[in-house]
Amino acid sequence: MDRRDFFKMAGVAGLAMAGLAACDGGGHAGRPQGEGGSSLGQMTFRTHPRTKEKVSLLGFGMMRLPFRKETGASGNDNDDGIDQEMVNKLVDEAIRHGVNYFDTSPAYCKGLSERATGIALSRYPRDRYFIATKLSNFSPSLWGREASLAMYRNSLKELRVDYVDYLLLHGVGMGSDAMQEFRSRYIDNGVLDYLLEERKAGRIRNLGFSYHGDIRVFDYLLSQQEVYHWDFVQIQLNYLDWEYAKEINPRNTDAEYLYAELEKRHIPAVIMEPLLGGRLSNVPDNVVAKLKEREPERSVASWAFRFAGTFPGVLTVLSGMTRMEHLQDNLRTYSPLKPLTEEEFAFLRDVATMMMQFKTIPCNDCKYCMPCPYGIDIPAILLHYNKCVNEGNIPVSSQAKDYRKARRAYLVGYDRSVPKLRQASHCIGCNQCSPHCPQLIDIPGELRRIDAYVERLKQEALQ
Repeated sequence: MDRRDFFKMAGVAGLAMAGLAACDGGGHAGRPQGEGGSSLGQMTFRTHPRTKEKVSLLGFGMMRLPFRKETGASGNDNDDGIDQEMVNKLVDEAIRHGVNYFDTSPAYCKGLSERATGIALSRYPRDRYFIATKLSNFSPSLWGREASLAMYRNSLKELRVDYVDYLLLHGVGMGSDAMQEFRSRYIDNGVLDYLLEERKAGRIRNLGFSYHGDIRVFDYLLSQQEVYHWDFVQIQLNYLDWEYAKEINPRNTDAEYLYAELEKRHIPAVIMEPLLGGRLSNVPDNVVAKLKEREPERSVASWAFRFAGTFPGVLTVLSGMTRMEHLQDNLRTYSPLKPLTEEEFAFLRDVATMMMQFKTIPCNDCKYCMPCPYGIDIPAILLHYNKCVNEGNIPVSSQAKDYRKARRAYLVGYDRSVPKLRQASHCIGCNQCSPHCPQLIDIPGELRRIDAYVERLKQEALQ
């Protein structure tokens, strides 16, 4: 897509008419609370075309909540449950600055996210926030009607609500036979029919799905819009996946296509992975230099959030915010949004082309592969590898320039990022992880490759 087509799609000439300008958030759950002398402007809101509700353009993804840490006798850090006090503080800061969309799932944070979200939000009047959760019945043991409906009912209990604002069929398009898996999870067992009745009864205000993987399932569900009347669809969209998703992973679909299909049907898009699992905030040094040259005061991540937010058909952009500085940076980006100009869009396309020169593993740190039955920290291993690729610390030869520096950076960083008992050398290839990966990574294969590379580094056996 060229720049002219992008701006025709994004409707930049009519941003105010499209609802991009910040508004006062009137109506259900909309008004930002700006007391306390905040220097931020007002949050940018989007209007849902059917309900007319005002939704904050920044959505709080409750996937990467902070955990408490305690140091055991071995000296290793062990997870000790969600840090509820910090979650409450993050939610308080978000709501104070206008964020009103909170996205969770029974699968997030080792099954603890919904409970933590419910505790934090239940301290506010119910009309101050929107809750989005998912029917995350990935395992075949949960495909039966009763097991799936028990998960849905438990979500209401954990979230301390008697209705859900946004409910998603989670991970549509995953699996080796994605269409049959979709039917087994939602059609053959009558679960989708039940959820449609729940929407009629008002216990589900908006029904949609999150898409990963097989485009045939995405296209089929949109072709059935007159039957299901999807209220929203969650897709992966960022400036790298806009045109290069299939090059990153052949099973993926470029976000340009996904967004266009939703826009022509007037279905609001909820955006996940605007940072591509953090890869667009931890970009190579030469890319950082280019971004900072243009906007010295803005963060690297803000470029990706501005890209996702520029499209008027986007209802909200989700960000998994573990620390207060993540939240505050995102608030600066969206309070209010400064949409991309035509020239900035062209610039980000050039940045995306530059980044495709770096062959990283398409891990988004979603942790669907976890827990590993053998204790391996799969995401940490893959993310450390990606980090070293981006920073130029993957020496391919002992004769390479800065070999010693790169070797030390990889090995020392590996031990710091991943405890030895959780490193790739302990993988036995059971492959319980790969079927759950939305990016369809051959996880055991990548772990074997990384472990072999680490051993060559340790033995100084690179040729």
